[in-house]
Amino acid sequence: MPRVKFDPGLYTPAIQELLKPERLCPLGPGTPNRAARASLESLSLDQLFAPHRIQDRDMAAACLAGLWLYHDFLDESHEISQKIDSNTGSYWHGIMHRREPDFPNAKYWFRRVGKHPIFEPLWQATAELAAKGGTDPSADFLATQPAWDPFDFVDLCEKCSAGQSPLEMLCLQIQQCEWQLLFDFCFRRSVVSQG
Repeated sequence: MPRVKFDPGLYTPAIQELLKPERLCPLGPGTPNRAARASLESLSLDQLFAPHRIQDRDMAAACLAGLWLYHDFLDESHEISQKIDSNTGSYWHGIMHRREPDFPNAKYWFRRVGKHPIFEPLWQATAELAAKGGTDPSADFLATQPAWDPFDFVDLCEKCSAGQSPLEMLCLQIQQCEWQLLFDFCFRRSVVSQG
């Protein structure tokens, strides 16, 4: 799988701990990781980002929504993302509804996203994944699409969940790249630059 350059070691100790072990989140709701709940509930945003100083609390909250989602707590992620009035908050909201699965609602939130800064690197990673070795011809559009299309991805995830596509592993890998890119985007905008 082409790797988005995602290094948990670049984040705060609290975030690093929450990203252990690395996981490939399901396309659907999954089963909440009960072992992570206490940590997620007990941390304030300031504790989560220590030793950094938070400069954008909405972006910090978006990271927290992403971490709840990473551990399959969709309701908790939803509660946070729906309060973030930005295209990034809408992005986390859309991912959560895609996983729920509530595909029409996911598309509603992706319409509110518009064009997001992570679309370009996600498009590149997706094209690389889709072009790699022997994927099903139904994934060809992912290798040749001119730009990232979140609506096409929602449709593909819906087909996978209905058993109408053999591309579940590809979708899981794309979803992981998407999560990593969006989380990193939020983290970098959350904290005051160190240097």
